Amino acid sequence: MPWLFVFFLLSGFCSILCELIWLRLAMAQFGVTTALTSIVLSVFMAGLGFGAWLSGALLHKYAGSIRFSAIRIYALIELIIGLSALLVPTELVWGHELLAGLADRAAVSSSSYYIIAGAWLSATMIPFCACMGATIPVAMFSIRRRHQENGDARSFSFLYLANVLGSVLGSFLPLLLIEEFGFRETLRMGASLNALIALMAILTTLGENYRQDKPVVAEQEYCPADTRKSTLVLLFFTGLITMAMELLWIRLYTPYIGPVVYSFGMILVAYLLAMYIGSQVYRAWSKKHMTESRLAWVSLAFFGILAFFTADTRLPLHLVARVFLGVMPFAAMTGFLTPMLVDRWSGGDPQRAGRAYAVNVVGCLLGPLLCGFVLLPMFGQKWSTLLLSLPWFAMVLPHREAVSLNGAKRWAAYGILAASLLLLALSKDFETAFPVRRVLRDSTATVIASGTGMKKRLLVNGTGMTYLTPVTKMMAHFTLASLDHDPKSILIICFGMGTTFRSASTWNVKTTAVELVPSVPKLFSFFHSDGDEVKAEPQMHIVVDDGRRYLERTPAKYDAIILDPPPPVQTAGSSLLYSKDFYAVAKKRLVAGGILQQWLPIADQATQASVAKALKDSFPFVNVYRGIDDRGWHFLASERPIPVRTADGLLARMPKKAVDDMMEWGPAPTPAAELNLLLEHPTTLNHLIALDQAIPMLSDNRPVNEFFLIRTPIDQVMAMDEPDYQ
Repeated sequence: MPWLFVFFLLSGFCSILCELIWLRLAMAQFGVTTALTSIVLSVFMAGLGFGAWLSGALLHKYAGSIRFSAIRIYALIELIIGLSALLVPTELVWGHELLAGLADRAAVSSSSYYIIAGAWLSATMIPFCACMGATIPVAMFSIRRRHQENGDARSFSFLYLANVLGSVLGSFLPLLLIEEFGFRETLRMGASLNALIALMAILTTLGENYRQDKPVVAEQEYCPADTRKSTLVLLFFTGLITMAMELLWIRLYTPYIGPVVYSFGMILVAYLLAMYIGSQVYRAWSKKHMTESRLAWVSLAFFGILAFFTADTRLPLHLVARVFLGVMPFAAMTGFLTPMLVDRWSGGDPQRAGRAYAVNVVGCLLGPLLCGFVLLPMFGQKWSTLLLSLPWFAMVLPHREAVSLNGAKRWAAYGILAASLLLLALSKDFETAFPVRRVLRDSTATVIASGTGMKKRLLVNGTGMTYLTPVTKMMAHFTLASLDHDPKSILIICFGMGTTFRSASTWNVKTTAVELVPSVPKLFSFFHSDGDEVKAEPQMHIVVDDGRRYLERTPAKYDAIILDPPPPVQTAGSSLLYSKDFYAVAKKRLVAGGILQQWLPIADQATQASVAKALKDSFPFVNVYRGIDDRGWHFLASERPIPVRTADGLLARMPKKAVDDMMEWGPAPTPAAELNLLLEHPTTLNHLIALDQAIPMLSDNRPVNEFFLIRTPIDQVMAMDEPDYQ
């Protein structure tokens, strides 16, 4: 039993590590879309549930034929999981090459793309995820064989506890390893740990006790199990609502914690740590108790709404306090109730435990889909919180399979529900912090357009994206005027307020803008009064897609590709638009003499050096200019020399409408002076590379901009506070 605890602790660590890295590798190969992310996470969860169910069924069928220690089966499973470090990354690349080949031969629709990608991801990941899910029934089978006299009806919760503790470690330690070693090497470390688990498991079976394992007990000798269907129903809804709430928490807290990987890691740590605490409390409680009070279930309604309350902008809470106070009570209670239900249903039987765990996992699979694609787009955060809490409100109702609430407990339940509704009524959504606003919601994000005049702002999930600035005009005008030929086709990746798109329209050439968040282009006319007219022009096109995925699927080539990745520069997933792997894709879509314009907001020295190295490795000719507001860099990259023109030379190539658009907001008094704000501040890639010679170039495997904690001084980490979303 102690060894199994160690094994499952390490295995839980490896499972979370795999999930985190497989998701990122899949995003690099197939796109950073909500649909793709949902596919990856759904495949992962489906594999876990399928493995738990199948292994339980097989153990039940062939128990009498197994004459050796079941721990050896467990060791083999861990060894197979370890092989995923070698196979999954390679198979994902093969899937990417397959889809790229199809795109080169014929246009692949989005639906066809997702069907093929989903099928490939399923074939790649499900075998290994199924092995992860199979470990608990196999270990329960081993425990039962070693404790026949009195059995262990709580064996699931014992293994679950260890697994969750390992998951806590897996939610933050891999982030540090990735920063130092990259995704693939970190994955190999996880595989080595799986192999170590397998080796240790084999060694434990070499003792005299294991060689004399008793035959497996018959099914009727298992501890009495709860056969009520309501137990499985509760397991399903517990999984569904918990995972739906996890997605809701990300929407609620991103305005405070930011869109970086460590912020999401903070939510995951709070959630898993509380789950561990709740499971530990259950293990102690269950030694003397058999039945929980229904008040425990009713309390989930209050704890679910508490998360929305702690996200209220009027509460003077530090961001860490917001997350931990909002997440941990709900997660701790589900950490108590989930293993309790599985223990109760299984009675130590691996088959019944596998079935119950699979039901819970199916709920976990459907929860984010329901919340992300239905509740949040249709009802917003406040009403989604209430809707997800309604099943726990219903726990006050009498049920034929449960003990009714009587007397003081009934009034206590009513009090909890009344307090929940009062808390919800008193709380305000984040968007109410903006007096002038327009709010749109979709499966990807909550988008807020706020402000008036030149103080308009765009926020995505509470993070400020952009504002009205001449910098975004220059991305179009300076790039197009720097070409050695007249442009015929332009691609803009990341729409934002649409300023660059609008400026490009003044050149009267075919222009395509690609935006990841569906609601963002719908707000174009909020920021620009002529937005609808610009969109209606026949040469102007807007595509909702991941920019990199679009580049790989389109057969078109462009005179200019203009990139303005989402700020801050540390945003999770943004490295996929700065990496040398991305530049390899972009080069294929540039015409001869075409220019890629890369905007890099102000960043730490390591990030600047890393991006500069990636550009230097990808393009033979790169010109670098400081932004006119001194908040970032324009990189102009090409495979041919880029003409270095004076302000008058650039103006001579610009249409009159383009010059007028460039001067709309200033800040310089004349067009030549406006362009000189850029031309007078050039620099070189070597200058930026010299900022940090040791840092590796930014690649899909080493996303330097996203993983920065180790190199950040401790005083800056400790001084972390809520961002200025205004």
